[in-house]
Amino acid sequence: MQDERINIDMPDEATGVPEAGGQTERPRMIECENLVKIYKTKDLEVVALQGLDLVVEKGELMAIIGNSGSGKSTLLNMLGGLDRPSAGKLFVDGQDLLKFNEQQLIKYKRETVGFIWQNNARNLIPYLTAQENVEMPMRLTGKKNRRSRALQLLDLVGLLNRRNNKLSQLSGGEQQRVAIAIALANDPKLLLADEPTGSVDSRTAATILDVFRELNKALGVTVVIVTHDRQISRKVDRVVAIRDGRTSSEFIRRRSYAEELAAMGEGVFGDQSETHDELVVLDRAGRLQIPAEFLQTLGLKGKNKVKVELDGNKVVVYSPEE
Repeated sequence: MQDERINIDMPDEATGVPEAGGQTERPRMIECENLVKIYKTKDLEVVALQGLDLVVEKGELMAIIGNSGSGKSTLLNMLGGLDRPSAGKLFVDGQDLLKFNEQQLIKYKRETVGFIWQNNARNLIPYLTAQENVEMPMRLTGKKNRRSRALQLLDLVGLLNRRNNKLSQLSGGEQQRVAIAIALANDPKLLLADEPTGSVDSRTAATILDVFRELNKALGVTVVIVTHDRQISRKVDRVVAIRDGRTSSEFIRRRSYAEELAAMGEGVFGDQSETHDELVVLDRAGRLQIPAEFLQTLGLKGKNKVKVELDGNKVVVYSPEE
């Protein structure tokens, strides 16, 4: 009989492992520790996040993936200052968001973070031109040199020649690129994108992701993309998976995107398993989420108790009935 057990390799102590979130000790843009969010109504209580840990480095381009209801959008709203955690710690650029009053929160949303929505109606004013849309956030904050800044940003996203076009004259992909320029208008340190490729075709999605990479490289802005599309990992170096309100695993690129492009010649990628290593996240209490397909294969799905043994440098998990 085949030994149906899960072997969890322990990393070599000489190389060490990053802390929760897969990070080394470098400057941090985002720090979430044991983050909890509970939504309450008269007759119902929903736990959207239950002890989530996440660290994002400054200047990083990364994605957060998860199925509907996993908690990824709740996390994004809290990072954007649109919602507050019920418990835990949340720091962005060294600022404790749990201690913000309403005035500080408004200042944070105007100066520290830029937001890109999937629905372009939330990003753009339809009766304004692309240039006027990009200038609008700067008008609200009283910035000078608005025109030159707007033109610079439209050039960065490849739409300088469309600066005088209104919403109805732009394609879906062009509208999303204008939305990216708007989000960058006030020089944010953190750029948040909620399903930015969710309403466009695959070719346009690839173009939008290329824009994020170029902006990340040119401006050094930290970019966090929330999506349900696992294919997005082709163009970012780290992907964090959220399941049931917690970070469950990370996909770390084995070599840089530029190196893969050079190797492939035409930018055609293989399966994610060929380009990334998947690491299960171990939280501070020693808990981890074993992938559901592993549990299903070994007949452990639905069990609330399993046996755990230390076997050399491996932790072995298996059914008590074995």
